[in-house]
Amino acid sequence: ATTTTTTTGWKRLLFSTTTTATTITTRQTSTSRSMSSSSSSKETLLQCPTFDMPNAIGSMKHPAIGFGTYKVGVVPKSASSNAAASSTGEKERTALECVKDALDCGYRFLECAQFYDNQAQVGEAIVQSCGDGLNRKDLFLVSKVWTTTMEQGDAAIRAQLMKTLQELQTDYLDLYLIHWPVPGHHVKAYKTLERLQDEGLIRGIGLSNYAVEDYEELVDAGMVKKPCVNQIEINPFLYRKKTIEFFKKEGVLLQSYRSLRDGKAFDNPTLLALATKYSKTVAQILGRWCIQHGFVYVPKSVKKVRMEENGCVFDFELSTDDMDLLDGMTTPDALDTFQTLYRKCVNRDTSKDGTLEGVKMNITID
Repeated sequence: ATTTTTTTGWKRLLFSTTTTATTITTRQTSTSRSMSSSSSSKETLLQCPTFDMPNAIGSMKHPAIGFGTYKVGVVPKSASSNAAASSTGEKERTALECVKDALDCGYRFLECAQFYDNQAQVGEAIVQSCGDGLNRKDLFLVSKVWTTTMEQGDAAIRAQLMKTLQELQTDYLDLYLIHWPVPGHHVKAYKTLERLQDEGLIRGIGLSNYAVEDYEELVDAGMVKKPCVNQIEINPFLYRKKTIEFFKKEGVLLQSYRSLRDGKAFDNPTLLALATKYSKTVAQILGRWCIQHGFVYVPKSVKKVRMEENGCVFDFELSTDDMDLLDGMTTPDALDTFQTLYRKCVNRDTSKDGTLEGVKMNITID
């Protein structure tokens, strides 16, 4: 059966070939920030640096900063913490509201996933936010296929991609990522993504949570198209230098998730001291660290004022000594915790969930 989706306005943007300059209108906000400061922050995000993507179709460029949508409006059932966001006493905001705010702030790279269970709201936010001056090409849309779908095989992956396209109300993705390297399935899933790229449904292929050994398994299996990115947790408290250097040498761009450690390090004395030194917030220090290392920085927040704050990372530079200080904050315990989480998650939600069946026990953890 054919499903028809109403995309008033968005389809005009999707297929527009106009090359006129983008016109953006800044909405009135009731924050303590001045309009001129907000406008400046927005222009900075709209003109943020980009990375070349030689492994993608065409001359695609990856924005250096994006907006993460994990646990935005929806907390997945098997998330590591499914506590409601409203536990603080504040009204929980929807993904629709948050993504509209992110777009209004100037974010153009949206990081999505099947697992996040909010892609339909993300798509609706795009439709409601886009005016006649904004084209589909101005956005950088990324999604990830979940473990359960990979276990079901090629047809299921294709069906999920079509559902994702329908939810995001577009006819292609800039990047489609494998969310976890599911043992016995991720190689076949990658080959499906190679075919989907050939068909033009995705511009580039990406990985997420891949260890060096998972990547080498793809190579040994006859990988034809190199991945564009590997999305892994990167912050000063989990800075896996050997792994990062390996993927850089392979020409694979690193996307950083948990760049801000979910706010759990905002009271760290070292970060607080650096924030004072540079007259910035702790979030901005962490974001700038990512940017200076050449990682794609993917912060998230459900508050617009924080979205603006998180994006202000291009107007200062950390000294070499301070970068070295932050580089040295990863502990052996943090690496052990990472390894435990990896072993737990590669089979997550599959028929092998809760077991170590097929799991690589000796991976590069640093």
